Amino acid sequence: MKKLVLVLVILVVAYYQSMAINKVKVATIGAVSPSLDLNQEPQKLVDQMIEFWEIELAQVLPDQPDLIVLPEVCDRPAGMNKKMQLKYYKTRGNQLMEYFASVAKKNNCYLAYGAKRQVEDGSWRNSCILIDRKGNTVGVYNKNFPTIGEMESGTKAGKEAPVFQCDFGRVAAAICFDLNFDELRLRYAKQNPDLIIFPSLYHGGLVQANWAFSNRAFFVGSVSIANLPSEIRNPMGKVVSSTTNYFHFTVATINLDYCLAHLDNNWAKLKALKDKYGEEVIISDPGEIGSVIITSESDKISALEMAKEFEITLLDKYLDNSRAYRQKPGVLE
Repeated sequence: MKKLVLVLVILVVAYYQSMAINKVKVATIGAVSPSLDLNQEPQKLVDQMIEFWEIELAQVLPDQPDLIVLPEVCDRPAGMNKKMQLKYYKTRGNQLMEYFASVAKKNNCYLAYGAKRQVEDGSWRNSCILIDRKGNTVGVYNKNFPTIGEMESGTKAGKEAPVFQCDFGRVAAAICFDLNFDELRLRYAKQNPDLIIFPSLYHGGLVQANWAFSNRAFFVGSVSIANLPSEIRNPMGKVVSSTTNYFHFTVATINLDYCLAHLDNNWAKLKALKDKYGEEVIISDPGEIGSVIITSESDKISALEMAKEFEITLLDKYLDNSRAYRQKPGVLE
């Protein structure tokens, strides 16, 4: 009998945990890689890069983030030509990876960073490496669309578009020039990531918002170019937190318990939802696009369950219904 009660308690706890508010604290650092004396021995450069990131990370670690995102190729000094890079990488090996893994483990957080690396077959890749709270590698994304200059210099293009499972949700990655290619964006959209991380050496402008909205996902950019912001965007593409001209890091708490709904046929239902749940639900209207984000602030019911309770048609279902109606006889000509 005691065993049965224990099992029931565990199941009840697991049930409520599955519906708990999924708030995630995210930090992004858009620091520009330092210009060091490149005439030094490579190991000294490696040591100085670790020292550089110790200082940078110290700015966000007091906030106890769940995820830290760092820029593209952030583990090498600025200003190196190809010959210098190869010499540096030979000495660097996994030293920066091991350092970042130690930070993630010590601070119980995930950490994603960009690095150029040589893989088992001897080829070079421009990668985003995601490390978990225990210092283990969750997965590696290889830049699908390196620039022509990168490829001419020997960097091979990746062909996979993996979505990595973290304890807070599903994470996808894109690197710099990738943002220009709809085929990659659409591959991710089919996989429903909760969060897209973007280590980069360029910003992307309005394209960032398009990636967030089309994937119905939060978007975290880490851009290591002076005077360009590193931003955290919501699934409507709106900036919720950004670096500034004074601070090249920012930290924000985001809630991954959300869903998107179109306003058509949902106005009265959304009002009824708000009337019942009050401050336990946030209905965010970005304006101009006819859709809202429903976010649950309750630890007892999820956003999707709220929408189902009030028969609110979600955005993608609404669009699919429109596609289907368009195919009816006499409508499409």
